[in-house]
Amino acid sequence: MEGPIIVTDVNNTPQPDETDDRSVPEASADPDVTFDSVGEAFAAFTDGPDAVDETAPPQYGVGPFSIREAALGGAWVIAFIVSFFPIYSVGSSSVWTAGIDWVLTIGVPTVAVFLLLLRRLSPQGIRRVGSLGIDQFASVAFTVSMVVWLGILWASFVSLAGQRLFYATWVVWVEFILMLAGVLLTVFAPLFPTIGDDFRYRPEVPAHRVARPARPIVARPQAPRPVHTAPAASAAPAAETAAPVGLSSADASPAADTTQIIPLDTVAAGVVVAGDEPVEQVEQQLDTQSAPAASQAFWALAPLERDVVDESGATIFTIGPTAWALVIEDRGDSFVVRHEDGRIGYLNDVSGVTRG
Repeated sequence: MEGPIIVTDVNNTPQPDETDDRSVPEASADPDVTFDSVGEAFAAFTDGPDAVDETAPPQYGVGPFSIREAALGGAWVIAFIVSFFPIYSVGSSSVWTAGIDWVLTIGVPTVAVFLLLLRRLSPQGIRRVGSLGIDQFASVAFTVSMVVWLGILWASFVSLAGQRLFYATWVVWVEFILMLAGVLLTVFAPLFPTIGDDFRYRPEVPAHRVARPARPIVARPQAPRPVHTAPAASAAPAAETAAPVGLSSADASPAADTTQIIPLDTVAAGVVVAGDEPVEQVEQQLDTQSAPAASQAFWALAPLERDVVDESGATIFTIGPTAWALVIEDRGDSFVVRHEDGRIGYLNDVSGVTRG
C-alpha cells in the first residue's frame, strides 16, 4: 500500500503537567500519528501502554504464565478436545458441524486463550482488542460461551418436559462446566486469594476513549416560536370632500379653477404629477406612514418566581428560574408575556431578567 496511514491519538496519551520535569517525545504531544505500513497501524490499534510497577512483590507462576492463566489454558484444552464429540443424542454432529454455533461456543474462547498466551510469549504482540484489554475480552468470551451452552441445556429440559426427550449429551454438560470455570477464572478471579494475585499491583494506565465515562447530555435550547401579530387598524376613511391624491387642500377648494384631474392608471402606477414635477410614489408613502414599529419576540428567564398579571392587576400565572418565558413585546419597564396555553399578561418587575 502506497502512502502513509494516519491514525488519530491511538494510545490516548495524556498530556503531562507543566510542572513535570520528565521529558516527553514530541510525537506523543501530536494527536496525529503517521504510519508507513498497514502493519504498524494495526499494531497501534491493538497495542497498549507499557507500564510496570517496580515496587510490587515478585509474582510466581507456572513457567512464563501465572497460575490463573495456566488454569484457564488447561480448562480450554479439555473443552477444545471435548468439542469434537457429538452434542446431540440424535445424530453424530459435533459443535463444529452444527452450523456456526462453534463461533460462540468454542471459537471465541479459543481466540481469548491464544491472546493470553501471546501476551506472555510476545510482550510486543496484541495487548488490546478494540477498547477491551486481553483479560476483559477473555471475560466476555467465556461468559458468552457459557450462556450459549446453558441455552442448549435449557432447550433440552424443555424438550424433556414436552416430548420426554433430553437430546443434549454429556458433552454439553462438560462444556458448560468448563466455560463456567473460565468465567470464574476471568470475571471473578480478583475475588480469589491465589489467582487474584494476577490482578494485584497492576499499574494504572489511561483508559481507551471508548471505555471512558460518557459525557453528560444537556437539553437543546428551543428556538423561539413565531409570533403572529394582528394587523394594525386601518386609518379612518377620508371625507368625501378630501383633496385628491397629489393635490393640496387649496387646490381642492371649489374656488380654485386650476384643479387637475389625475388619471387612475397614473395613480395605480405609483407616480403622481403635480404640474410639471414628479413626486415620490404613493404606495411607498402610504406604507411608510401606516406601518407600525415591529416588536421582535424573545425568550426571558426570571431570576426569581414572579407574577404575570392582567390589566386589572390580578395574577394570571407565574414565571420563574426553572423555565424560559416568551416575551412578545418589550415596553421598557414591563414585558408582555405569553403562556404556553395562549394566555397573555404583563410582567411589571423586569429587573435582573436574562434575555435569551
